[in-house]
Amino acid sequence: MKKNIETISILFTLILSFLLGIISIEILGEYGWTIFVLIPFLIGFIPSFVTSKVKEISRNKSYQLGFITLGFACLGLLIFALEGLICIIMASPILVLLTLLGAYLGYISQGKKVMNSTNTIAILLLATIGLMSFDRMNEPKDLIPVRTTIVVNAPIEDVWTNVVTFNKIDEPTDWIFNTGISYPTDATIEGEGVGAIRYCNFTTGSFVEPITTWNEPNLLEFDVKEQPIPMNEMNPFWDVHPPHLDGYFRSYKGQFKLTKIDDTTTQLEGTTWYQVDITPEIYWKYWSDFIIHRIHKRVLNHIKKEAEEVEKRIN
Repeated sequence: MKKNIETISILFTLILSFLLGIISIEILGEYGWTIFVLIPFLIGFIPSFVTSKVKEISRNKSYQLGFITLGFACLGLLIFALEGLICIIMASPILVLLTLLGAYLGYISQGKKVMNSTNTIAILLLATIGLMSFDRMNEPKDLIPVRTTIVVNAPIEDVWTNVVTFNKIDEPTDWIFNTGISYPTDATIEGEGVGAIRYCNFTTGSFVEPITTWNEPNLLEFDVKEQPIPMNEMNPFWDVHPPHLDGYFRSYKGQFKLTKIDDTTTQLEGTTWYQVDITPEIYWKYWSDFIIHRIHKRVLNHIKKEAEEVEKRIN
């Protein structure tokens, strides 16, 4: 028993983790505290907790058991086409931190240092039920704004022309767009003024944007009626399409605000309002804001380049 307890504890943890993951994602439709807090904590805690009931283990051994289990769990997500490599990498800081915490608490729980097994199991069971319930109740309510601003050395009228529509943008050099993250390529419009339909085309499809404010040349506002998936997931084994690509990140509206600094200089601000239905929101908001800023910069820098080239040709 002592010889095989480590393997048994790892296998038990993997089975339990996948069962909790299936319940949370496939049945409850939630990517939240259960997935990103409870499961990585259990991955760190259970192997060392179970093993320590049979034999004494060191703190380093506890960490080793936790990270071996985490490694197998991530490999399983890839092999069984449940997730992509990029999202695992994006989640890795929080996964590592919670696994580390779980492993440490599993280590100090051995013997009589903390509590008996019955109390520990009861607390973990209550925590599991509580976090799953919290996921169901913790729906996003507020739109999150992301604003990016640049200065364009061109008259406001030339900048406006390139805001409404813009031709094909050069291939990206930003590393984030080499990971499968969708990025804008060009924009077209049908009609003019309020009610016109703008299409901002991305590598995975088009954002359909009905114009709600057309205040030429100062403000263009639009809603987002339709949007494509945010990325094409990378997986070394299969093509994958995890559920979080559909509806867990949603852009609701956007705007371009132009401010005249002088006759040949314009401040251009792009804003996107979005919701992310993945928790902990404070963690995933960081990633979302980072990516949206990069998308904004790609578009704004292209508008800047086009408008400034027009100004150079005139002068």
